[in-house]
Amino acid sequence: MTEYLIRLFKNDHQLATLSRGYGRSTKGYLVVANTDNANTVGDEPAQFKHKFPDITVAVCEKRVDGIKQLLPHHDLILLDDAYQHRALKPGFSVLLFDHNSIYEPQVMLPAGNLREPFIGRWRADILVVTKCPDRLTDEEQGNILARLKPLSYQQVFFTAIAYQPLQDMAGNATESVINADTTVFLLTGIANAQPLVDHLKKHTSQIIHHNYPDHHQFTLKNITKLADEFSACEAQKKIIITTEKDAQRLGEQELLPLVNSLPVLVLPIGINFLNNGQQQFNQLLINYVTEHTKHNTIH
Repeated sequence: MTEYLIRLFKNDHQLATLSRGYGRSTKGYLVVANTDNANTVGDEPAQFKHKFPDITVAVCEKRVDGIKQLLPHHDLILLDDAYQHRALKPGFSVLLFDHNSIYEPQVMLPAGNLREPFIGRWRADILVVTKCPDRLTDEEQGNILARLKPLSYQQVFFTAIAYQPLQDMAGNATESVINADTTVFLLTGIANAQPLVDHLKKHTSQIIHHNYPDHHQFTLKNITKLADEFSACEAQKKIIITTEKDAQRLGEQELLPLVNSLPVLVLPIGINFLNNGQQQFNQLLINYVTEHTKHNTIH
């Protein structure tokens, strides 16, 4: 979603993104450089900078401090994953709900996975249900709305993952395709890899999944295990696939010689709005930004 918003606004605004930089080895406020990697700035900020080198990407644990640094030179700041950061009240909030877990008990950490009570959703201006099936029936949408109980001022949108063509590690397009004869070695360290697995199963049943926790820092032992299994596989057609976020963590100096020796491909994703909702979503955001760009102070 952050990348979607970057694309929506980057040509018309002095744009910056601000993240916490989860899992990074550095501390404090830092502007991400093209040469930074997941270790120094976090995997998602590194991904933003590599894909959008012309925008400012920054990290800071204390978002208010980060905004103070960015405001003099930017008229729009996108806060990535900051809904629960209560020291800051953003002007406009987009709150995401994963379709795959929307009916699960809404329980706080550590018993569940919520960072604040479900009732906190009232602060959002827009609610987006992500990772929906491409064909989500009216009845299913109604059930979800009954679950979310949006308030009168909250717009609700439904989106699905739009898988893009395979790329190499440098982001270049490839001619590689997956078919029934392909053995896929899948390497992930994301919160929920099941939608990706389900997508690959549409093309091949031969999937060997090396599955790690979200933001996992890949070790040489992890990649050696992958390389050994890949080498031992006798399939005539075999490939290694990872996500864009995971690819950032494969760029560590210790891992690069082995990673570069492997045919690792990256499967990018985008967003597909259901119910022809994209134009309405875009316009709500554009209207807000247009109206409030001049009111760019902390108060």
